[in-house]
Parts: sequence; structure tokens; C-alpha cells
Amino acid sequence: MAEQELGWNRCTISKGIKELKSGITCVDNYSARGRRKIEEHLPTLLSDIKKLVDSQSQTDPSFKSQRIYTRLSAAEVRKQLIEKFDYSDKELPTEETIRVKLNNLGYRLKRAAKVLPQKKFQKQKQYLTN
Repeated sequence: MAEQELGWNRCTISKGIKELKSGITCVDNYSARGRRKIEEHLPTLLSDIKKLVDSQSQTDPSFKSQRIYTRLSAAEVRKQLIEKFDYSDKELPTEETIRVKLNNLGYRLKRAAKVLPQKKFQKQKQYLTN
């Protein structure tokens, strides 16, 4: 009846009844659930990514922000990690995960733009006509 009226799960109700009868509170281990971060599996991955990307990056050319732009895509970073740092294809995360890690490190995956000089506008001279 509680399941229908309150929308509670049957297992949760039975667990609560058992706690009331025994007097012992059951504690769930929520922190042990879920997938671990890739840094825990590959502790040197972030430093290797920084080594690769720093040589191909530049700061914002207009100096209006602290962003760092890089010419490398996430797919290219993954490819170079395999070639230069001897990671295997299976142990590396997907391109999407590498893209997220690059964003977390402060890199923006945009083409490094060049600063164009501002155009100098000549003042139009007014000629007086007689």
C-alpha cells in the first residue's frame, strides 16, 4: 500500500522494516559507486597532455582574456599520446574525454588567430568650393 500511495520502492520499504526490527541502521556506500577519474588510472596523463599542447599553444592575441588557444584537436592529442608517450589505444580515454580534460586545463580548441592591425581611417578633407 505504501508503494502505491507514496511511490516508494518495495526494497526500500523492506529495508526500513528490517532496520526497525533489528535496531541497526544500514548505511549505503555511495562514495564507492560510479566510475573513477582517468587521472586515477593514468596519473601522468595530464602532465603528458600539457607537454604536448604547450608547444602548440598561444595566449589570446588581443590579451583581453587568460585563454590559451591551441592548434591541436583532441583527436590529434590522442594520436600523439600514443606515438610519443607509448600509451596503448585501449588504455587511453576517448577523444571526448581528452577534449574535456583540455578544457579543464584551460586550453581552448580553436584556431590560433592572428591579430590584425587596426585600419587607419583618414579624415576626409572638406574642400571648399567657391
